[in-house]
Amino acid sequence: MMAPFSLMSVGVNLLVKSLGLFSTASVVRCSCVAPVLKRFSTTTGGPPKRPLTAYMTYVKEMHPTINRQNPGVKNVDIVRKLAQQWKMLTPEQKQPFQDASLTSKEHYKLAVEKYKAQLTPAQTAALAIEKRQKVAKRKAIRRKKELNSLGKPKRPRSVFNIFMSEHFEEAKGNNIQTKMKSLRDDWERFNATQKQMYIQLAEDDKVRYKNEIKSWEEHMIEIGREDLVRRKERRAIKAKATKDRKKKSKVTVLKAKAPKKKTETAVKKTVKSTKK
Repeated sequence: MMAPFSLMSVGVNLLVKSLGLFSTASVVRCSCVAPVLKRFSTTTGGPPKRPLTAYMTYVKEMHPTINRQNPGVKNVDIVRKLAQQWKMLTPEQKQPFQDASLTSKEHYKLAVEKYKAQLTPAQTAALAIEKRQKVAKRKAIRRKKELNSLGKPKRPRSVFNIFMSEHFEEAKGNNIQTKMKSLRDDWERFNATQKQMYIQLAEDDKVRYKNEIKSWEEHMIEIGREDLVRRKERRAIKAKATKDRKKKSKVTVLKAKAPKKKTETAVKKTVKSTKK
């Protein structure tokens, strides 16, 4: 399976090599329209496959050629070459692939309508539930990636999780399930004294998380991402910030009302006028 374009970083060597792979004539060639239209069929009983984008249509068309020209080259490197070459195409050169993608979308819409017309009410309801679940899963994945990119602290580990991470490699069993069962049995045989070390490590990790999440949530409010802060903590942080502002404002007012100190020159003038 080819890696998506957005996840690829193209190295300098690949850039140089990819520029000479195609002539203009070979680039603008697009015989992919007919094969793409055959994708959409409801004969298998499942929903029709989504249409390819213009870029993926280009990749599908050109991949066999690049594969033949570069025997032994890894698939991910071939896709990198295609990605770079796609970026170098002019709008006119991309047009055939965009037209093919647009045609595929139209056929996809018709195939979807035909597919939905064949469903029973129960199947339609099940399809709607499945769609909502997929959307929720995609949102959860995007949110997790966003939180990781913003440096959200990892949640504290449980006592058994700490024990498991330390002894997983030496646990008995040839797969995860058997290893987990072996670790659970070992943990159950531990006495209170043996477990105490892991209990203390878990407590320390809770303290670590509490301190880190507090600093992180304060930073999120500072940069305008209050939506990522827990509601209870959001109110507490805002209340603290308001209190600090009021305190600072009060100090400023007191300083403004305080009488200014007389300068040395002003004091001498006052003394002279008094003597006269």
